Amino acid sequence: MNNQTTLWEYRLQAEDSGQKYLAILLHKFHFSLKVLQRLKQGERVWVNGRFTYLTARGKEGDLLSIQLFSDEEANIPGEDLPLDVLYEDEYILAVNKPIDQVVHPNHRYPTNTLGNAVIGYWKRRGEHRQYRPIHRIDRNTSGVVVIAKNQFAHQQLAWQLERGHLHKRYHGFVQGVVREIEGTIDDPIGLAPDSFIKRQTQINGQPARTHYRVLHRYPAATFLEFILDTGRTHQIRAHCQGFGHPLLGDDLYGGDLTFITRQALHSSMYAFLHPATRLPVIIRAPFPIDLRVLVKTLKVQE
Repeated sequence: MNNQTTLWEYRLQAEDSGQKYLAILLHKFHFSLKVLQRLKQGERVWVNGRFTYLTARGKEGDLLSIQLFSDEEANIPGEDLPLDVLYEDEYILAVNKPIDQVVHPNHRYPTNTLGNAVIGYWKRRGEHRQYRPIHRIDRNTSGVVVIAKNQFAHQQLAWQLERGHLHKRYHGFVQGVVREIEGTIDDPIGLAPDSFIKRQTQINGQPARTHYRVLHRYPAATFLEFILDTGRTHQIRAHCQGFGHPLLGDDLYGGDLTFITRQALHSSMYAFLHPATRLPVIIRAPFPIDLRVLVKTLKVQE
């Protein structure tokens, strides 16, 4: 095995006795059919140090070992760009994305993206991987982005995301004084008329639910914490405009540009179960300079 091989291991319990390894991986650990199909190619599965087939049946005490991945060709070009790494192990990479950077290359932003930075970072370390972000945040939203380092980790985290087991927390500064200490915005979101970018709350849109809590009130602004039950494009931005308190600096959604010239929104925390150990992982990203300056400016007005 090469230096990029990761072994996933599990010691079978009493309830696993007599079960096929395939069934254990599929039902107990939620391995996708795509990952399981890949495991059948070559000698990738061992029990107690000996090669086995996934259709074999196990017994209590068996040590099941799986070669999860090897070198992969990068799916986007790498570039030598700054990268603020918050956490990294064999399975996941978490970074603090700066403003004015998109998460993945597209026709408008083919280079200088977070993806180009991540691939370049791995290549400089001699690692050959594909870029698999678990989620995306807007170009001018700062904060945590989590990237899976192999197909298994991506599938495991995507499974958690789909079932609401993966939790994201944002912090933002909105216009005006929000009177309620906390609340929930449960308004569907869809594309605004005559726009391919802007969203708005509308009856026939996709379901969207945002929970908010007031952390601090300033004379003309409110510092809020947001927790999302759904992950619609521009969800927080559209919901804030919809309930009359657009994010400061968010000119697309009616935000005041007096204090800051980008939406004052930060992806501050990401919590999930580790794809291999299943232990809780919490990733936090500190505020960037412009938001720290914003806080000082708002405090002067108090």
